[in-house]
Amino acid sequence: MNTIYDTLNDRQKEAVLHTDGPLLILAGAGSGKTRVLTHRIAYLIAEKGVNPWNILAITFTNKAAHEMRERVDKIAGSEGGSVWVSTFHSTCVRILRRHIDRLGYDNNFTIYDADDQKILIKEICRKMNIDTKKVKERALLAQISHAKDELLTPDEMEMNAGADFNQKRAAQVYREYQAALRRNNALDFDDLICKTVELFQNCGDVLQSYQERFRYIMVDEYQDTNTAQFKFVSLLASRYENLCVVGDDDQSIYRFRGANIGNILGFERVFPDAKVIRLEQNYRSTQNILNAANGVIANNIERKEKTLWTENPEGEKIHFRQFMNGYEEAEFVVGDIARRHREGTAEYHNCAVLYRTNAQSRLFEEKCLLANIPYKIVGGVNFYARKEIKDLLCYLKTVDNAADDLAVRRILNVPKRGIGATTVGRIQDYADMMNISFYDALRVAEEVPSIGRSLSKVDGFVTFIQSLKSKAQAYSVSELLEEIIDLTGYVDELKAEDTEESRARVENIDELISKTVSYEETMKAENREATLSGFLEEIALIADIDSVDENQDYVVLMTLHSAKGLEFPYVYLAGMEDGMFPSSMCIFSGDQSELEEERRLCYVGITRAMKELTMTSAQQRMVRGETQYNRVSRFVREIPRELVDLGHTVQEHKPKIPETKSPLNSYLQMKKSFHTKAFQPQNFKVTKADSLDYGVGDTVRHIKFGVGIVKDIVEGGRDYEVTVDFDKVGVKKMFAAFAKLKKI
Repeated sequence: MNTIYDTLNDRQKEAVLHTDGPLLILAGAGSGKTRVLTHRIAYLIAEKGVNPWNILAITFTNKAAHEMRERVDKIAGSEGGSVWVSTFHSTCVRILRRHIDRLGYDNNFTIYDADDQKILIKEICRKMNIDTKKVKERALLAQISHAKDELLTPDEMEMNAGADFNQKRAAQVYREYQAALRRNNALDFDDLICKTVELFQNCGDVLQSYQERFRYIMVDEYQDTNTAQFKFVSLLASRYENLCVVGDDDQSIYRFRGANIGNILGFERVFPDAKVIRLEQNYRSTQNILNAANGVIANNIERKEKTLWTENPEGEKIHFRQFMNGYEEAEFVVGDIARRHREGTAEYHNCAVLYRTNAQSRLFEEKCLLANIPYKIVGGVNFYARKEIKDLLCYLKTVDNAADDLAVRRILNVPKRGIGATTVGRIQDYADMMNISFYDALRVAEEVPSIGRSLSKVDGFVTFIQSLKSKAQAYSVSELLEEIIDLTGYVDELKAEDTEESRARVENIDELISKTVSYEETMKAENREATLSGFLEEIALIADIDSVDENQDYVVLMTLHSAKGLEFPYVYLAGMEDGMFPSSMCIFSGDQSELEEERRLCYVGITRAMKELTMTSAQQRMVRGETQYNRVSRFVREIPRELVDLGHTVQEHKPKIPETKSPLNSYLQMKKSFHTKAFQPQNFKVTKADSLDYGVGDTVRHIKFGVGIVKDIVEGGRDYEVTVDFDKVGVKKMFAAFAKLKKI
């Protein structure tokens, strides 16, 4: 046998050689699962004689797909090029581009991003007289997305709603939303999976052709699949059942996106003949880091037993530091990164600061700026969501698919053409009445009642788009984009502004042009045609995680959810307090499954570290304008004590303020008070009242939040915890002694 398989450990080799029938590989963090998958593909081709054309490998991110593609090409040679290696969404897009006409769509459909979805929902709510101040577009989209994850149609969602008015209304919005997508010849991200499943269920010949095509299927990160993705995979694999899924139930952290941990925990129930192989040897981290991760995750009940181990050195203990507040915490973390860089023990890109919520990034950003340390926030404003980029992409979308009403309406007055809102409204009303697209209504604008003097302006826009459509047949994507920029004068207007912001926007447009050229070069290298539809599709499928460039030297700031799949020599886990991580909502809900998911998230954070892990917490922290006092996170306390280096807090290192009778004495006394330890009896004491003068259902007033209704009261050892639904700010949980609520 080829010596490349001798580099695998026993469990990895067993997973590679087991090729027939269902296989579940439980791959712990850093256990070399990508290595197993690529060697398995090579083994199927070289040793089993499987046609590369018959192999499908599915990942969750473009970054993972590119990495696997490179490894497959390297290990399997030229034959590996015929293996399909792509994400769930990319795989489904390729299938739908060929066959979605069977479902009544045109094959050049548009893929809507989150901004497009929000605009469409807002428009639907306006038509349905739904007040979006009370019912948020984001909440409706979340309900629709959840329904699609579960493969529920609008009718099924409405039927399941029963007497629940809010659910019924969401189902009605869902129905209108799908109808609007259909009219616009557009799909959202959830539709990419759902429509492929619908295609397979309704068109047996299409399903059969892909079952024959993909006789060997491998799915990475299986713990993150939702019901729709599971259905897609199970339909594809149902003929030959040569399905290999790789995942780690301990890293299932995307329930809020619809991920169903039951898919991996119940794999053997669905496939009774499945073989299960555990990969527990870790190649990434030190043993102390792994022992800490094992100690935390062992507290979960809903999991398959496994214990990570490594042949790497024992390494440093887990560093834990507690500070007075978030400012001191950020100061320490950034200072420690600066020290490592100054001493030459680490480059900036070797360090990552991870936190539970996006809002925690601000303090670290400020400290990095003060220390002149380069940093990048993952999960900030997406490049493709910037106004100038969206505008130009909407021109390209309109050329490619004029049925996309959102794209057409966005650029109708970009640049200004003097087409007012009244005219747009009349054209839209005519389009609705005639059941045609907005662009088709523009093309026959002379038939729109009361169009008046705007007709010539509308005709000018249509003529311009039609000329671009004709040029698109002969132009490359980059040439078409530059033609749009030149003819619209978009960049000229920005240059005329001559501000720092406008110059930055021009730089963004230059970057978009570079992206089109890069796309064309990639397609040429892969011997594929560079098309406008293909470019727009690639843009639509880009995720935040793909923006992490390992060749750039900057500190990465990101949420724990964004960090999955990455690794760094030095990791800082910030905000390790009960109430922050795990969140207060999770703690007070009493939902054990929510707490277990938070614990899995902590496990993911710990196992991102290769050499050293530092955890930090603050005794007090400002959250939503309120100062919170939280105890150290239970996840820190679950790490075996012998693995933790407690060190000293920053304030203990600071010099004492000398006593003085100078005029500055009052200032120094005030400054000194900030160095006293929190929760000392003389500084801070809570006195629990014998009873409260209000109860559940009473209307109360808070000095800051105003009027609200008491929803719940829980008696604790030190105080009453009161939950109030305020008219202006929503639901708040607070302690009675601090809240000082007055019954109205």
